Amino acid sequence: MTESGKPILYSYFRSSCSWRVRIALALKSIDYETIPINLIKDGGQQLAIIEYLEETRPTPRLLPQDPKKRAHVRMISDLIASGIQPLQNLSVLKEVGQENQLTWAQEAINFGFNALEQILQTTAGKYCVGNEVSMADLCLVPQVANAERFKVDLTPYPTISRINKSLLALEAFQVSHPCRQPDTPPELRA
Repeated sequence: MTESGKPILYSYFRSSCSWRVRIALALKSIDYETIPINLIKDGGQQLAIIEYLEETRPTPRLLPQDPKKRAHVRMISDLIASGIQPLQNLSVLKEVGQENQLTWAQEAINFGFNALEQILQTTAGKYCVGNEVSMADLCLVPQVANAERFKVDLTPYPTISRINKSLLALEAFQVSHPCRQPDTPPELRA
């Protein structure tokens, strides 16, 4: 916390993990201070942070009250944050070698998106689980942006694409976007 009582978010503009937390903070109207950092190793605490925010500031809800829907949200969040995104982190891409990075990232994302598309066909309404924004949606948008960055063809994923488009229209997703962060390089700013 800062002296003013604001939470501090140590963030890198392009980090999927930071982006997820920024979306949660925006949805819950929590004013915070950003301290830009540039770490190659991505943090894995974002889901714990989002759950903490949910417990301490429950409005609007990011986890549904219904236990089955809540389980779906956690399953989708975990699939994206633990099963897809880490496989295309910079630290992993460095290990596969420059010449293999694009193919590796595309294969990892396609593998995960194949499973995710099937899940979303059974859980989605307007968003990942029903018609309310949830923690799963906070995970989806940054991962679709990564897919676009790695030139993944999204045609086979109509549910993912539809949900992503709906979410990007929401203010919280717009203000938290990497192109609008204090540490975004000028050439990448919106």
